[in-house]
Amino acid sequence: MIADLHIHTTASDGRLSPVEVVHQAKIAGLSHISITDHDTVAAYEELREAGGLLNTNASGLSIIPGIEFSTDLPQHEVHILGYCVDIDNAEFRSQLESIRNDRLKRSAKIVDKLNKLGYSIDYAHVLTIAGQTRAVGRPHIAQALVEKGYFPTVTEAFKHVLDKNSPAYVPHYKLTPAQVIRLIEQAKGMAILAHPGLVGDDKLVVDLIKAGIHGLEVYHPEHDQAATKRYLAMANQYKLKITGGSDFHAIPDRYPAKLGIFTISATLIDFCQCNKIT
Repeated sequence: MIADLHIHTTASDGRLSPVEVVHQAKIAGLSHISITDHDTVAAYEELREAGGLLNTNASGLSIIPGIEFSTDLPQHEVHILGYCVDIDNAEFRSQLESIRNDRLKRSAKIVDKLNKLGYSIDYAHVLTIAGQTRAVGRPHIAQALVEKGYFPTVTEAFKHVLDKNSPAYVPHYKLTPAQVIRLIEQAKGMAILAHPGLVGDDKLVVDLIKAGIHGLEVYHPEHDQAATKRYLAMANQYKLKITGGSDFHAIPDRYPAKLGIFTISATLIDFCQCNKIT
């Protein structure tokens, strides 16, 4: 039994729809997955609508409700995963709607900045690229820049104009890590620090643990062997839950190219005693 607890879909910045992700997970032989789109649980609404078409019971696939939040820390990118969240919790949904509305305003401001810098792209086209996503953001703007020929790849677009401290960067409304942890708990979920190696400061990782993080995403494609060993030891030291996932986006040239390449043992999922979507 193998699992992948970090997957993105077209509900945020992934390239496969939620239904396509489920089908790919079944083909890959995964037993458990979690779709963890940025600041939205819209993927689960689509899966509900698909209903019996998924036939996950027959395949033995369990889907654990999840989400990935960006948080507000000036010098560091800190993302927190929420697992087993009650996606219908009223306060939870209200907060997600506030974040969504701010994303739309922020994207418009970034496009305006880009136009003033000489990068002629249209906000309406960005929304077309985003499609049905509930989390319009920089990846969709980067794709528009690539389509216009300003940069060869999305990565290059981020590097030159969209990353933090870059010319077109615009800050957006985020919750603090403590607020995210409380929100996930209020929705009956577990708060897991995503890819701690990308935080860039292990002292801050310890501070986040002390703030109430329930676990660490020990296994991640951006963690080398030394980092994996370090965060595994840290999780054991602080008696935290241990998770992992591929951070799959289905973006060409971004590892992993498909589901099932980077997985974890499903034995790690005993922490997640929730109503799975099956």
